[in-house]
Amino acid sequence: MRHPHPGGRDRAAPPGPHRPQELDAAPAAAERDDLLAGAVRRALGGTGAYGAMVYLRSRDGRSLVLCTIAGVPLSIMSPFRRIAAAGPLPVAVSFRTGRTVTLADTEDTMRRFPQLAVGMPYDYASACVPVAGGGERFGVLSVFWPASDDGVPEGAPARLAEVAGRLAAGLARLTAAGHPVEPGGDAAVVELPPPSAPTCRVGMFDWNVATGALAADEQFLAIFGLAPDEFDGTAAALGSRIAPGDLPEFRAAARTALARGEVLAARVRVLGPDGHPYPVELWARVPSAISADGRTHLVGAVLDARTLAAAAAAVERLREGVFSLDPDGRVGYANRATEPLLQARREDLVGHHLWDVLPWLADPFFENRYRAALLSQQPTAFLAARPPDGWLAFSLYPDTHGVTGRVVAAEAPPGAVEPRAAPPPPAARGAARTDAPADIGGTYHLLQLASALTEAVSVREVCRAVAEEILPAFGGQELAIYGVRDKNLHLISQTGYPDGFLDGFEGTPVAARIPGAETLSTGTPIFFESVRELAAAYPGIALDEMGAWAFLPLIASGHPVGSCILGFDRPRPFTAEDRGLLTALGGFIAQALERARLYDAEFTLARGLQQALLPHRLPDVPGIRIAARYLPGTQGMEIGGDWYDAIVTGGDVTLVIGDVEGHSVGAAATMGQLRSAVRAFATGGDPPDQVLARTNRLLLDLDPGLLASCCLVRLTPADGRARIARAGHLPPVLRFPDGWAEALYVPGGPLLGVEELAEYPVSELRLAPGTVVALYTDGLVEDPAVAIDQGVDLLRAALGRGEEQGPDGLELLAERILREVGSSHRVDDVALLLTAFDEDVSTGVSTEVPTGVPREVPRTP
Repeated sequence: MRHPHPGGRDRAAPPGPHRPQELDAAPAAAERDDLLAGAVRRALGGTGAYGAMVYLRSRDGRSLVLCTIAGVPLSIMSPFRRIAAAGPLPVAVSFRTGRTVTLADTEDTMRRFPQLAVGMPYDYASACVPVAGGGERFGVLSVFWPASDDGVPEGAPARLAEVAGRLAAGLARLTAAGHPVEPGGDAAVVELPPPSAPTCRVGMFDWNVATGALAADEQFLAIFGLAPDEFDGTAAALGSRIAPGDLPEFRAAARTALARGEVLAARVRVLGPDGHPYPVELWARVPSAISADGRTHLVGAVLDARTLAAAAAAVERLREGVFSLDPDGRVGYANRATEPLLQARREDLVGHHLWDVLPWLADPFFENRYRAALLSQQPTAFLAARPPDGWLAFSLYPDTHGVTGRVVAAEAPPGAVEPRAAPPPPAARGAARTDAPADIGGTYHLLQLASALTEAVSVREVCRAVAEEILPAFGGQELAIYGVRDKNLHLISQTGYPDGFLDGFEGTPVAARIPGAETLSTGTPIFFESVRELAAAYPGIALDEMGAWAFLPLIASGHPVGSCILGFDRPRPFTAEDRGLLTALGGFIAQALERARLYDAEFTLARGLQQALLPHRLPDVPGIRIAARYLPGTQGMEIGGDWYDAIVTGGDVTLVIGDVEGHSVGAAATMGQLRSAVRAFATGGDPPDQVLARTNRLLLDLDPGLLASCCLVRLTPADGRARIARAGHLPPVLRFPDGWAEALYVPGGPLLGVEELAEYPVSELRLAPGTVVALYTDGLVEDPAVAIDQGVDLLRAALGRGEEQGPDGLELLAERILREVGSSHRVDDVALLLTAFDEDVSTGVSTEVPTGVPREVPRTP
């Protein structure tokens, strides 16, 4: 599809040099990087965490970009280098809400953030803390702890909030000085100090061989056992410290260095304080500044690696295999016993991934075990079949600097088949695949992004998921999704383009020779990494202000659905992993669009059914005012079982709120039956407990396979008496005339549809003039970032801030509550029923809370 320049002119050259203000950004960028590095170090040092990261907002504000990382391999976090700011991951939720998000373990993650559990299915505890200050949100500090029963350590969130606040203050100073703090390059890896003191010592020296003068540092003197005050500055002083039998070797090394210009690893023995010799290595060279005919100087180092050599020798004596993996999973060391066990030479293992070198370890399961050990910081073990007839037991012991592995021969597990010869690895034996650590991570990333599409059920939701999650995850700025109708392309959704920019392409034939159409006709994705590439492939094509493009065919079940165009504001390389991910996502998008089209066709009918079942108007009762709101969920099936009602029964009004589990036409139909039943029983004069009991038995008789919650409040305006009965529903929230608000955790019975003989106790209280009662469903107070009781507390606080004045005050209050409470990404429907008890009917009674009602939340204005 052609991309005309907004001004009507073509642009075939890449963008010009950076803006002048960017030329002075280096000192500010260095200061920003220092702030970030200091923040992750303080986060790790003060909380017992093993890993920390800082995300900063992107230039366009649509993404959060990983800028600094410590304690966690960057290769493992590569799929999460860029996170959609509008997405459902904890980092994004913390950034949007400005609240700390903590996850105790895998179960907590799966329950609250299933997309993260898909992308990182490992056991760990974590916290995400917003980096905000001066009215501005810069990003998020994310921290990891080892898996344990304790989850996030007590006091850690408060400490992290201090670190994040200090970082935000520093970033705010840079912003106030006119320096942008948005990320502009690769993530910086902060190296952590080793877990113990160095295992070797290095001393430096400068030796004038002609005069015998020797300049040496303190470490050099310590290695040779010389105190600074007893060293006379000559090479002769070393003679008494070198083992007599090694003096010739020492002199030969000096002559070799002078003759050849350098000497490497010449070994001599030095006498210890007890007279026992120990080996050191001599490394030296002739300085290049000295001419060839005047080679009299040597500069170099002496290496004392006794501890390191002793440790290696000890491991070499073991009969079991021992190896070390760096944080990226590459072998750094393997002892002699690993060779017969793995049937591979150490030279072929060191520097590579085991799953690259050994075909029988190429199954992603084995790499996944390494990742699980590193991210959980817990030992893990597994069995592997080594062809033709061997079984090996691997144990992995992680810390933040890597993994120590142990391998021994093992018995075949019960019922195991004999190992078959594994196929050769795709790369040459011993050759490292530079993208290996990202392979399994790329798969998880694909699943994580695809899960956003599985939750989208309408065409609008599919397009929004692509725009808000997939596009920012790749750093894109423009998106256009086209569908096919009558062999022509028609725009379904676009974002990032100027208004009307794509109007001229509506109805473009699929056979047209433009990339957006050709990608669909050929079924092959097309990538352009720069303007020059696009202009060369399609001479004369009009270009917009983007610097790179990805054109993806949308093909589902073998037939064309449309095309997806992603635009990037700067030239960028598309790695093999990027191309593979985008190509696979194109298939997921196509399938999601096909499914969504079917859903949209059925949804209109379903929504009409649901709307018909809800009250079209609320009764007008002297002495009380009633306002109601209903919002469908913003994710998933947009038809649920939430309902509300207000029923006039003589001089009373029965207020009803309820929620049938599930999101389906069946849930809406059951809701309609229950609403009709409650209305019939309440109109017949049954007390609230009997209304719920009879409705419960009716639901059991209907046997729809669904449960429901319900709360009834029968209000008598004449004297302010209110009787409350609950069936597994959240408590009403009451705002007193003086502005205090409180959640009434009155006793209740079980959910409707559980127990045939269930009882539903009634609590009675009297309302004073000016009291407001709020009934609601759980969709209002649910938020992945907080527990549901905290959501109730947020509702209580919002209600306690007072009612807007005027005849429409209650209606305005309902709108404000919807804005202030709950999540913008609701996964459930919301029903809200507000009732105000006016002053002109009551007889001066005061509000009394029923005796014995627990007050779990303190009264707060």
